[in-house]
Amino acid sequence: MSSTVSAFGKVAVMFGGNSAERDVSLRSGAAVLKALTDAGVDAFAFDPQQQALTELVETGAERVFIVLHGRGGEDGTMQGALQLQGLPYTGSGVLGSALAMDKIRCKWLFQAQQLPTAPFAVVHSNDTDFAGVLASLGGKVMVKPANEGSSIGMSAASTAIELQQAVTAALQYDSEILVERWITGREFTVAMLNDQVLPIVEMRTPRAFYDYEAKYQANSTEYLCPAPLDAEVTAAMQQTAFSAFKAVGASGWGRVDIMLDNSGQHYLLEVNTVPGMTEKSLVPMAAKAAGLSFQQLVLAILAQTQGNK
Repeated sequence: MSSTVSAFGKVAVMFGGNSAERDVSLRSGAAVLKALTDAGVDAFAFDPQQQALTELVETGAERVFIVLHGRGGEDGTMQGALQLQGLPYTGSGVLGSALAMDKIRCKWLFQAQQLPTAPFAVVHSNDTDFAGVLASLGGKVMVKPANEGSSIGMSAASTAIELQQAVTAALQYDSEILVERWITGREFTVAMLNDQVLPIVEMRTPRAFYDYEAKYQANSTEYLCPAPLDAEVTAAMQQTAFSAFKAVGASGWGRVDIMLDNSGQHYLLEVNTVPGMTEKSLVPMAAKAAGLSFQQLVLAILAQTQGNK
């Protein structure tokens, strides 16, 4: 075992959890755990759905690799709990995690920083003036729960009835709903690693949008990395993504999702602070284009735990 790897000590790979993204987290965590153990790291699995956090201290863990997606792991709560226990962990701190998880507050931050993002409205109940909301946002919208990932609870709407149905469905996941003007165009993601912006990935799907099925189940989704964009558009998109990542206080590693419309204008969608980490996920894809193997990526993320949060 190299001195660098041995310096990590005993590492808890935290995955699973209780969020709506548990299944994805289980796959991500298994891939990360295998990569670490194959590299000689003394790593073990820890699922907070199955084990109390008090048990984590008893295991003798010296640092934590967080691969929990969604609430309870990506929203700052787990980061705060680990901080109180004095355990270094991967990725963003409490504030960056909490803000990035909240799509609505991210939109407000993007606006304040004059970063490009689509017009939107915030809805709290299904007795809203849906016809008015729809008209104000151009007649077609995307509906998203404020605090979910993996496109869970998301749907498109182009009539007042469809919008009401979409909001009712989203309210099953959150009390605040983001209704965003529909952007017709191409979808991209920009990965971050240690303040380095990785090559852009373009996602192409024959489905209405890049939804849960397109991400995890369909064989028809195409990924292009580096994305086929000219140098000027690539640089502008990467700069916007980097600015958004910093605006929400994210750090270490993550991913920023962006749309490019048919007129060439790009728009921020959201920031992900614990994105998918299977070997076929988007961040590993971008890292591979930058010359990093999956194992090298995982070790680079783990190495960030040596700093203070």
